Amino acid sequence: MRTAAERMKMMRERRRKRGLRELRLVAPDARSKTVRKRVAAQVGRLDPEHEREVMAWIEAVSEFHDS
Repeated sequence: MRTAAERMKMMRERRRKRGLRELRLVAPDARSKTVRKRVAAQVGRLDPEHEREVMAWIEAVSEFHDS
C-alpha cells in the first residue's frame, strides 16, 4: 500500500493533468476571542454612508440585481 504522501502526490498530479492547482487559504479563526474583538472593532469603525454607497455601486454593476 502506498503512503499518504504518495497518494497525495498522485492526486495532485491527476489534478494538474486536469488543469487544476491546489490552493491553500489561511483565514482568521472566528472562534478566537481576539479575532472576534478585532472584527468588532473594525466593523465599529465603518462609515454607514460610505457602506451604503459601496452597496449601491455593487448592486448597479451586478449581473444579478433585480432590475
